[in-house]
Amino acid sequence: MEQAAFAPMTAEQAAVFRPLIDAALAEDIGSGDITTTATVDENQIADADLVFRSGGVVAGLEVVASIFHALDAGVDVKPAVVDGERVSAGAVVATVHGSARAILSGERTALNLLARLSGIATLTRAYVDAVADPAVRITDTRKTTPGLRALERYAVRAGGGYNHRFGLADAVLIKDNHLAASGGIAEAVIAARRGAPESTIIEVECDSLEQVRQALESGADAVLLDNMSVPDVRKAVALAADSSVVEASGGITLANVKEVASTGVDIISVGALTHGASSLDVGLDFSARPAPAVVKETASTHA
Repeated sequence: MEQAAFAPMTAEQAAVFRPLIDAALAEDIGSGDITTTATVDENQIADADLVFRSGGVVAGLEVVASIFHALDAGVDVKPAVVDGERVSAGAVVATVHGSARAILSGERTALNLLARLSGIATLTRAYVDAVADPAVRITDTRKTTPGLRALERYAVRAGGGYNHRFGLADAVLIKDNHLAASGGIAEAVIAARRGAPESTIIEVECDSLEQVRQALESGADAVLLDNMSVPDVRKAVALAADSSVVEASGGITLANVKEVASTGVDIISVGALTHGASSLDVGLDFSARPAPAVVKETASTHA
């Protein structure tokens, strides 16, 4: 489960999300922002600060820039920090300059995504800090918002966490329903070895020590301990004896994650990183400049 060190998203990488951004803007703006069009001059220029009303870890600044650029390429977005940085309440994380109409029309979409991604990054950082052991990886799961998985996984990395498999094509994870359909752990692992691409990681979800023994005997690359007690997790780690990657999942909270990590597991996967994160309180402080005066030409007569 190798993963490169976190690097903030570039403008080029953010461009991949342009279809998602266009869809989000279309959802909000629809046939037109009638309030802004009616009340704001098309030539008016404005400045705005993106402000964290509450402290947290920043994620999504290049996505924000792409949102405003989708409405007006001339809008200038200058980040004051980088994704992955922890900031205090009141921090200005970026400044925006350009068309007042574009800034106002893109405001809600930009704030929604920045608040959502930063909330995930902030919660992830809390789990990473609670464990305080780089040998234990805090990872996400597939419990993500439909359509936003890539961005939400990016936010997990911004918070210091790691990504589990992106989707069903990336690794084999044999769960209880697969076992019910295939006849048992040994049968499922054999079938997975035969049917999955070579070098694919095969992991088995176990809810008892007996299932852990069967998975290890079957040659599984990893075992996922589902909602097992801390004492049983410790016993499962001893059974694996470094022959298999051991992952703990289910029922993991900030209150118990440190204890779970102390058992010697390699990975702790937490679905709440994405499905349970609260959006941060992020605002846009806006100030408009006077619209440029329109000079009317008058006809002149010559004697």
